[in-house]
Amino acid sequence: MRTRIIGVPLDLGQDRRGVDMGPSAIRAAKLHQVLRNLGHEVLDAGNVATVESEARRIKDPKLKYLDEVLLVCKRLAQVVTKTVSNNEFPLVLGGDHSIALGTMSGLAALGRNEGLIWVDAHGDFNTAETSPSGNIHGMPLAAICGLGDERLVTLGGPKPKANPKNVVLLGIRDLDAEEKKLIAKSGVKYYTMRDIDERGIQKIADEAIAIAGRGGKKIHLSFDVDVMDPAYALGTGTPSPGGLTYREAHLLMEMVSDSGQLQSMEMVEVNPLLDEKNKTGELAVGLIASALGKRII
Repeated sequence: MRTRIIGVPLDLGQDRRGVDMGPSAIRAAKLHQVLRNLGHEVLDAGNVATVESEARRIKDPKLKYLDEVLLVCKRLAQVVTKTVSNNEFPLVLGGDHSIALGTMSGLAALGRNEGLIWVDAHGDFNTAETSPSGNIHGMPLAAICGLGDERLVTLGGPKPKANPKNVVLLGIRDLDAEEKKLIAKSGVKYYTMRDIDERGIQKIADEAIAIAGRGGKKIHLSFDVDVMDPAYALGTGTPSPGGLTYREAHLLMEMVSDSGQLQSMEMVEVNPLLDEKNKTGELAVGLIASALGKRII
């Protein structure tokens, strides 16, 4: 497999500094070598150009840094479209989760209708009207599914970027009140941590892959490290107790890989300023490796 790494050091989708260093932390955890050891041809596109918050001001507190986030997502979409057109696998490293809108816009520009597995402690299903913070990293999945501010929803052209019937939200446990209502009405299939506790990650992963990959669809996997229990991922800006264990996360990655339908992936919200000796960056690399073919034997 020819895998192209695309860094997006964007931290304007949220309030906590440091996540812009996420791509560097993941690369520093020997990402290139790990993938080469799996037999991948590794290409690195470097980082998509971003802007610093100190150089900008918030124009709309309900959509913080909207223009800047849109600009970066447009740049990312172009790189993703080119990558897939070259028969390469785009591996996108964040940055905060707002960048997923750029990735999905780049995939949608190819006229494909991919399935989506969104692995996250949070729903990311707010809009400007429902968000308590105005942080855009809490809105990308809603926009991808066609809900929210039109400037987000129509980025790169057609909407929605994914059919909600082929979208799975997995690992959620920390949702805003109005966000819950949007998710319930959206048509998105969701699995809370209680579902995982009661039924087990294997059954949940089987169902998630079947829903996102229905009819042989290719799957985009968007993984926010805050889905992990903080015991395993300290270096992230919005930790939430009671998340996935180390082996639950790896089994999910391995099963997605086994499906043969994974066509693109994101790893986001790694914040080395909050980490200890880059353990979260190393975890991210291990999970990426499992998604891209690493097995115990």
